[in-house]
Amino acid sequence: MSSFTMEIPSEQEIQAVIEEETKPVPAEVAELQAVAKSNVEMIMTLDMDSLDKRREIMKSIESFGLNTMGSSSKKNALLQVSVGHLSKTGDEGGQVAKDLTELHIQLKDLDPSIIDFAKKGLLGKLFNPLRAYFLKFERADSVIGDIVNSLNKGRAILKNDNTTLEIEQQSLRELTKRLQKEIQLGMLMDESIDAQIEAAKLRDEDPEKIRFITEEVLFPLRQRVMDLQQMLVVNQQGIMAIEVVIRNNKELIRGVDRAKNVTVSALKIAVTVASALYNQKIVLKKIELLNQTTNNLISGTSRLLKNQGADIQKQALEASISVDTMKQAFSDVLAALDSISTYKQEALPRMRQTIDQFRELADTGEQQIRRLEKGQKLGL
Repeated sequence: MSSFTMEIPSEQEIQAVIEEETKPVPAEVAELQAVAKSNVEMIMTLDMDSLDKRREIMKSIESFGLNTMGSSSKKNALLQVSVGHLSKTGDEGGQVAKDLTELHIQLKDLDPSIIDFAKKGLLGKLFNPLRAYFLKFERADSVIGDIVNSLNKGRAILKNDNTTLEIEQQSLRELTKRLQKEIQLGMLMDESIDAQIEAAKLRDEDPEKIRFITEEVLFPLRQRVMDLQQMLVVNQQGIMAIEVVIRNNKELIRGVDRAKNVTVSALKIAVTVASALYNQKIVLKKIELLNQTTNNLISGTSRLLKNQGADIQKQALEASISVDTMKQAFSDVLAALDSISTYKQEALPRMRQTIDQFRELADTGEQQIRRLEKGQKLGL
């Protein structure tokens, strides 16, 4: 039982597998040996006087393997057309390849990493880079959707092609297996006839019979075996070509799945992240401006504190009063107090008169106010 492996087999390994799968099994080899022995016995015991027997053997040799070769030739001709047509699905002219190329162009054009979302200058003021980018994305989104739908159709076609190819490959394997058996039978007969001819020569048997078997039986038999071997190689190449196309189609199918599930999803994530990063950049810019303003305020305040502190210290030093000045001030204050005392003594009698005069005026004013209040009540 073969072990699990992820290694891709080489062309020689694939051919070895094909040869092993189409090679006759021991039971079939034993059966072919029995047929070869029986045929050679009939050939070596041929009655040279019987024209019908000779014709029968010649006709049997002539028709040997023709049906299998004819079927293989037709199958290979059909496969050459179908495989050639199917292989174009993945080449540069194939629809899947065109869709993948178009998807690559669309995604590359929408790559947010190459967009300057913080564009400055006149164009940056006239056109919002983020808005322009999302407008481009909205336009491309429908195109990408159409491409994905087309890729889905291409993927389905590739799967159907592989199913058809696998059926054709199996049919070609069966023909190859028949060719292997016929080649095996022909080689067994060749070896046996060749050996018995040599033995007949040693026994001095009929030269005409030896000539007939050599030229009319062994020679065309050996030619036919060579033709069968050539057709076998052609069939094996056909099987390998189909295998390559099948594997390429499977790889294309995986590529389509990756393009749909990974690439397109990555684009949508990139667009979302680009928007978020752009918004973050705006917030960071505002934070940067705010920090700059704060730093300027702190710097200005500290500068003011420094300058005003120096002025205050200077003024504090300059505000120191001399003792003489204080003495003169005290003398002036005492003189002022003496003057105030004298003034108070002289002013007291005059103040009494003034108070009495103001009281008389107040009484007269009060009477006038009451009279006015009574008049207002009567008016109401």
